[in-house]
Amino acid sequence: MNSVTQTILLLAILLLTQTNAFAPTTNTHNTPTFVRSQIQTEKYNIIDTFKSVFNNFGKKATASHILITPRSWKSQEDAKVQLTQLKADIGNDSIKFAEAAAQISDCPSSKKGGSLGDFGPGMMVRDFDKVCFEEEVGVVHGPISTQFGEHLILITERTGDE
Repeated sequence: MNSVTQTILLLAILLLTQTNAFAPTTNTHNTPTFVRSQIQTEKYNIIDTFKSVFNNFGKKATASHILITPRSWKSQEDAKVQLTQLKADIGNDSIKFAEAAAQISDCPSSKKGGSLGDFGPGMMVRDFDKVCFEEEVGVVHGPISTQFGEHLILITERTGDE
């Protein structure tokens, strides 16, 4: 194999193994697990990952999020209403966002104020990735639906933009 083919193969393997950033952890609280088919969102598609990597090559994003999963909502619509109200309350204030994430988010990142650190294109699920690499930095976006639940996303930095 030539070096270009090896690089593409390595990139494909990395992308396939890194797209489970929000994979639920094991259920240790005896709460019922959710059925992903109950969440109204489009399925993840590997073609979208390659498209994002191609379109955003060389970019990195740093973001925080607040996640409400099906195990803690009455309905998906209720979760969207709750996050919309929260978004109005916190505005684009990163400190208020981190405090809200620590109190509300169902993601383990809540311990770090919702911070996901920095990541490249294709490392998050499609709808999350799209927001982080196409929307305005410093603004709270959402609610965004993914197969993991409903999110508010605060993009704190993006490098590699033109």
